[in-house]
Amino acid sequence: MLSLALIGIIAFIYMGPKLIVITGLSPDTLPKVNAVLNGLAAMALICGWVAIMKRNVPVHRAFMLSAVGFSVLFLVSYVVQHGSFPSVKYGGSMGWLYYPVLISHIVLAAIIVPMVLITLVRALSARFDKHRKIARWTLPLWLYVSITGVVVYLMCAPYY
Repeated sequence: MLSLALIGIIAFIYMGPKLIVITGLSPDTLPKVNAVLNGLAAMALICGWVAIMKRNVPVHRAFMLSAVGFSVLFLVSYVVQHGSFPSVKYGGSMGWLYYPVLISHIVLAAIIVPMVLITLVRALSARFDKHRKIARWTLPLWLYVSITGVVVYLMCAPYY
């Protein structure tokens, strides 16, 4: 249900009126910030995964909480960006690659939000058996969403 609500919100932000007014900010600034935040989230996820493979729980926790932080900052920046500026239209010759990556990124981004929240709550409430079960799915999907966020930006960067 949360995922469907997120898809509706994303559609409104893209197609609805631009309700957030920001003066003095170039339309290409926030997409760069978003790409950096996605890249930092991806790096934190990989480092957190390596830490847990080495059974270093405190380092794992720190990296995973960092990934959550980067992702929350991304979400705020993304909403401000698309609530302030028109969306950029992809104008490249690789639409056959761009659109499947973009669509999979958007759909999985909506799906991953509740998964991250469930995974996080289970970890913070020390329900580690249940945490591990969902984390096996959450981590690769979240990593895919973070990496494809950077890829989508790089493919659109010439059109900002």
